[in-house]
Amino acid sequence: MKIYTGQGDKGNTRLIGGRIVRKDNDLVEVYGTLDELNSVLGTVLSEKLNGKLKKRLHQIQSDLFLISSELAAPEIKDKKKFNLRFNEQYIHDLEDFIDEIQKQLPQLRNFILPGGSRPAALLHLARTVCRRAERRLVTLTQRKKTDPNILIYLNRLSDLLFVLARYTNQLQGKKDIIWDNLGKK
Repeated sequence: MKIYTGQGDKGNTRLIGGRIVRKDNDLVEVYGTLDELNSVLGTVLSEKLNGKLKKRLHQIQSDLFLISSELAAPEIKDKKKFNLRFNEQYIHDLEDFIDEIQKQLPQLRNFILPGGSRPAALLHLARTVCRRAERRLVTLTQRKKTDPNILIYLNRLSDLLFVLARYTNQLQGKKDIIWDNLGKK
């Protein structure tokens, strides 16, 4: 099977179900940004990380595929048949992990700049891509009904990625870079 179809040469793409839309369609924007986020997480996973963090990031990558599937096919009635079962438990799992990791970090009293160790900087990059996916989803929801849990999940995921960036710096002996703009021009 060839990877190229030629259908995209004029700026169009085919959705699940066969409908053809422009590549800048709101739904395609969300898919593309989720794909980008997944790729950034793949880059993070190529770094030296502890097993617990790697396992969680792999789960998040899988969650992002599930979210894309849910967005692509909201009209599928038999979601169990297609293994589409995104629900609020995914959100609770993120919140529990945020709470667990945050207990191990010093309390944050300042804004911090993205950076520190390479894996932490990549997690900050993933966080910003996640925020963009969230914004693209908000745009999509103005025109199309979507599962509200997906928006909540992306919001929590960006929080988790921030906490994981701090945690990764701590594990690698790097301090958070405090933003200090007082009196500077």
